[in-house]
Amino acid sequence: MKLNNIPLRQPKPYAERFIGILTGRAEGSKPPLVEYLVDDTLMKPILRDLLERPWVDPVDRSTLESYLDNFICFWHRMGYDFVRFETSLPFPMHRLITKDTGSDKQRGWVDEHQGMITTWEEFEKYPWPEVEKMDFFPYEYINSHLPEGMGLMTCHAGGIYEHLSYLMSYEGLAFALFDNPELVRAVTDRLGELFTGFYRHLVELDRVVAIFPGDDMGFRSGTLIAPQSLREYCLPWHQRFAEMAHQKGLRYFLHSCGCLESIMEDLIETVKIDGKHSYEDAIIPVEKFQEKYGSRIAILGGVDVNTLSSGTLEEVRQRVRFLLETCGAKGRYALGSGNSIPSYVPLENYLTMVDEVVGFQGC
Repeated sequence: MKLNNIPLRQPKPYAERFIGILTGRAEGSKPPLVEYLVDDTLMKPILRDLLERPWVDPVDRSTLESYLDNFICFWHRMGYDFVRFETSLPFPMHRLITKDTGSDKQRGWVDEHQGMITTWEEFEKYPWPEVEKMDFFPYEYINSHLPEGMGLMTCHAGGIYEHLSYLMSYEGLAFALFDNPELVRAVTDRLGELFTGFYRHLVELDRVVAIFPGDDMGFRSGTLIAPQSLREYCLPWHQRFAEMAHQKGLRYFLHSCGCLESIMEDLIETVKIDGKHSYEDAIIPVEKFQEKYGSRIAILGGVDVNTLSSGTLEEVRQRVRFLLETCGAKGRYALGSGNSIPSYVPLENYLTMVDEVVGFQGC
């Protein structure tokens, strides 16, 4: 599939219809596209070679505006009804860095063994960020530059559980849950209050249609910490954020990887999520998840990243068609990847998925 052979059609974003489909108010409508993240490695050739827009890396305010213009254009021209954007408060962490095998960038992750906060002294000395000093310009710029009909789905990058495990390290958190639960509570509550202040700003943006955070709480066969610990420390904060969204008439969708079966009832009945994202066929295929929970919440995505990264074009197309005909036919469904579009997904496979749903559309 060559980019210069891709037909462009006029996009017709309609965020209100997108939300209507996922809430069951727009029955019989074709499933829309949804995505959590698309790596710049794939955005760049689409913008440069297909849309003939120069790529600009953000290094100052002027280049940031150009980058955000490209960012908006990408989501618009690919046929999404929304732009999804996130960034984080500046939390210092112990990070490990290596070369990204799928691009010329570096890939980083948080050290699972050495945390920044392991004692009360470290908690008191930690340089906690201040929401008042956060520059919300990227959110505000996108909000004020969206094409007609588009909405904004947004959040604080990284969730409560993720940041708890980042700051204490996964290993340190596991020990502290038994040895020093008061410290776990203090770190979680400090994070929660900071996130609350962050979300107070986001829910006031007039083009926001949903708060859509990511908080990976599971792995292949269960939750990363005991379900009861998630109920005690993390889920109450998700409940607060969901309430903040709902009070403004917004939806609260959750991206969370891993097997969350043990806390799904909590997420639906207590947190009151409006939709779930992130599925892996080896855990539970999205169509099986929909059979169990699709009458109560929206189902977002589901094309396994293994299929997108290693499948043939025909395998990708067949899987997408299957999900359109099964999950799509039941309603409250949007189609996209099971997780995100990382750098190692072949561009042709991503474009095939998008093309199968709505085709490529022009401005």
